[in-house]
Amino acid sequence: MTFLQEKTLAAQVRSDFPILNERVHDKPLVYLDNAATSQKPIAVLDALRHYYEHDNANVHRGAHTLSARATDAYEGARDKVAAFVNAASRQEIVYTRNASEAINIVAYAWGLNNLQAGDEIILTVMEHHSNLVPWQLIAARTGAVIKHVQLNEEEGFDFEHFKSLLSEKTKLVSVVYVSNTLGCINPVHEICTEAHKVGARVLIDACQAVPHMQVDVQAIDCDWLVASGHKMCAPTGIGFLYGKLDVLRSMPPFFGGGEMIADVYLDHSTYADLPHKFEAGTPAIAEAIALGAAVDYLTNIGMDKIHAYEEELTAHLFQRLAEIPNLRIYGIKPDAQGRGRAALASFAVGELHPHDLSTLLDHEGIAIRSGHHCTQPLHRLLNAPGSARASLYFYNTHEEIDQFIEALKSTIEFFSGMMN
Repeated sequence: MTFLQEKTLAAQVRSDFPILNERVHDKPLVYLDNAATSQKPIAVLDALRHYYEHDNANVHRGAHTLSARATDAYEGARDKVAAFVNAASRQEIVYTRNASEAINIVAYAWGLNNLQAGDEIILTVMEHHSNLVPWQLIAARTGAVIKHVQLNEEEGFDFEHFKSLLSEKTKLVSVVYVSNTLGCINPVHEICTEAHKVGARVLIDACQAVPHMQVDVQAIDCDWLVASGHKMCAPTGIGFLYGKLDVLRSMPPFFGGGEMIADVYLDHSTYADLPHKFEAGTPAIAEAIALGAAVDYLTNIGMDKIHAYEEELTAHLFQRLAEIPNLRIYGIKPDAQGRGRAALASFAVGELHPHDLSTLLDHEGIAIRSGHHCTQPLHRLLNAPGSARASLYFYNTHEEIDQFIEALKSTIEFFSGMMN
């Protein structure tokens, strides 16, 4: 696509997101906090409303028309997710509340039953807390040992260090696809290839990848992959776990209750087939249906177009950030075309506190993130108490980046004046 075509793409989709017309402190909203959560298009909001207005019934359990319609929409959304990530079977897609729950399912259903004292788990220093804390809990209960891949000189994934950590003791590698702080895109296929050579399983946290690029679980060859709906234009409260069929079949249930059973007796139960074995209780029906609508929306645009446009945005963002003196951006730098990292920048400006930057930018209508972004260990490694983060999505524009940069410059000048 040409630059003008990409600008046209952003212009076309913005009308689908009513919230982007909101005003904050009487200023037009510039929403640059997409790594935390995305905005929702009208098609997704309509899917939620349509279910509650026309099909509201529980799934799987009823023979009446409303239940049948709800079930068809709910399971149809599963088919859409499976196709979206190229799963080999719809049974490989398990609905969860979010990616954190998906990781915990793997940790407790697989980890507790397959890890023992002396086994090794390989994580990275850039992991989100959701991919650190569950494994810390499992290691404490099993005696497994956690090792961490360090950063290379460019503040990305150190692949040579990773390979040096692998051994016959390695049973699990769990790694983020795209860092929500550093923006680096990790070589997940190569990670899986090396891990499988020593017989280890691999889990990929794809929360920051699935919304922004084509993700193919079969090409990656991961054993599990997790994602959250709310970062990919779907509602909160819905996510999914992908798992290879044989791996999921080998795992016992994590939650017990209705839906996940075949037969229940007073002293024992048998369990439903995949994926329902891991989906106890009444599910988030409307949210799952809306997740399917979000998948449709992204698919209709084209993930290749979204990724290409975000590269343009990344190039422009980094070009403009380079104008600001004494600004430190964390992570690998993109090339001139914006390739090589995600469309986000975590940064610090001298001694200015990121919360102060974020607060004053908010008064200009600019929404960015400040804090540790659920990566406290990484920020300690970087010797940073926190960072400010601007994160982009396909509905953002070059003009919004310009507004952000000008507001950031003004904010820095304001604090500089106060300190002088």
